Amino acid sequence: MQDTLDSILGAIGKTPLVRLDRLTKHYGCEGTILAKLDHLNPGFSKKDRAALGVIEAAEHDGTLKPGQTVVELTSGNMGTGLAIVCGVKGYPFVAVMSKGNSPERARMMAALGAEVVLVDQLPDSRPGEVSGADLAEVDRVAARLTQERGAFRADQFRRTGNPDAHEQTTGPEIWTQSGGKIDAFCDFVGSGGTLVSTSRYLRRQNPQVKCYPIEPEGAAVLAGREVRNPDHPIQGGGYAMSDLDFLHGMSWDGFLRVDGNTARQTSRDLARLEGIFAGFSAGANVAGAVELLRTGHQGETIGVIICDSGLKYLSTDLFTSEGASA
Repeated sequence: MQDTLDSILGAIGKTPLVRLDRLTKHYGCEGTILAKLDHLNPGFSKKDRAALGVIEAAEHDGTLKPGQTVVELTSGNMGTGLAIVCGVKGYPFVAVMSKGNSPERARMMAALGAEVVLVDQLPDSRPGEVSGADLAEVDRVAARLTQERGAFRADQFRRTGNPDAHEQTTGPEIWTQSGGKIDAFCDFVGSGGTLVSTSRYLRRQNPQVKCYPIEPEGAAVLAGREVRNPDHPIQGGGYAMSDLDFLHGMSWDGFLRVDGNTARQTSRDLARLEGIFAGFSAGANVAGAVELLRTGHQGETIGVIICDSGLKYLSTDLFTSEGASA
């Protein structure tokens, strides 16, 4: 039995790894998908790991001063993780988020003590679908607030505490829990921290492990494709950004593309068949793994992350009444 924890921060990580045998049978796939249930972290997402990593690294090197305000742009998950970490550690936190993200996220961050600044979408943006241009506007507001308040910018796209957290925890946990039986890993690209560092760790254990970025269909810039449709419903990533710092110097064994409808249906199937109530990006990850089992990795074992909880999408069309029985 686990010892009593000093704070909720001790509950971040060490999430279960679960076989998705019912889902692979439903899709007629030969092989195994192992899903890391990071939606069971305290903030209901994998970003709790990155939030703790960024703050503790900044404390260690003196970049973050006692009582200093922390500011970060977020689609909601990094902000929730930072709200938890900053609340426990005593840092005021300001989350800057596009109004295109689901309102559950803003309410959760506010309940956890964050000041939430919501940024209007650009005139040609679709509600519920955050584009790269929308994200750039959020970044502009976050930069202004950081300067005005003399704050520490958590900057999940550049602070190495983000990928370091996954190299120190996510990768080792997947390797140990699977008994080293991982043939491939795929992940939907947000900041790139999870994809890069989990891939790097797994390849270090076995150079034969194949690793694949997942991008939205129509906005697959990492795969070198022209951006035809930067608007998509998969919140938290796929912003058609090719200059992500963490991806520099990495090589991939291929590129996967998942459209919003496929991610949506796979999330619904995860809930219905496996009892895993997860968000859009988890659906994209599992859909990518299904594609691998059908196209070159038949009979093998694919690792994926269940990035966040379906509770953060109840106001979206991810789990509609007509879709629940689809």
